[in-house]
Amino acid sequence: MTTVARAPQTGPDARPAVEDSTVWISWPNEAECERFARQLAGLLRPALAAGDSIVIELRGTLGAGKTTFTRHLLRALGVQGRIKSPSYAVVEPHEAEGLSMWHFDFYRFNDPQEWEDAGFRDLFASPGLKLVEWPDHAAGLLPPADLALHLAPQGEHERHVSARAGTAQGRDCLTRLHDAGWGPMQAPAHASAEVAP
Repeated sequence: MTTVARAPQTGPDARPAVEDSTVWISWPNEAECERFARQLAGLLRPALAAGDSIVIELRGTLGAGKTTFTRHLLRALGVQGRIKSPSYAVVEPHEAEGLSMWHFDFYRFNDPQEWEDAGFRDLFASPGLKLVEWPDHAAGLLPPADLALHLAPQGEHERHVSARAGTAQGRDCLTRLHDAGWGPMQAPAHASAEVAP
């Protein structure tokens, strides 16, 4: 198993972090991305229904597929209708089957005071799923991510993904994904610095 140390979270809303575990995944096409999203949704649904807060960071370059993956995951969790990118709004809320979900895009975020003014502290402290694109732009304000997915494009359709756990809940989820056949828990030969945890 590949593990790396995680810097402790020091913010006021910090949750206990764990030593990370990483699963290395390849999506040869969008259909595999969707299949992974459905599998992950099935693992997340019981915890979300029980009132847990789950944070998933989505990392990668522009066009890596972060929003595409998010749409598949939200659909798998029951979200109907149009799923807009929060690029300009910073956050888009969603409700489905009694579950609360928020999709954040911090690409244009540059003022920590916005965090307080927009009520993001309360959102991240509340039950539900938080999907966060460009989390580095809100560094020091976010709680530790349960899961961090780093997507690296390989040509037009394929994506190499490192899925890293940052909490005990995330590690349990990764173990279940690994047991279901999603990737090894050590870096494959094709892994590059782009998908390093």
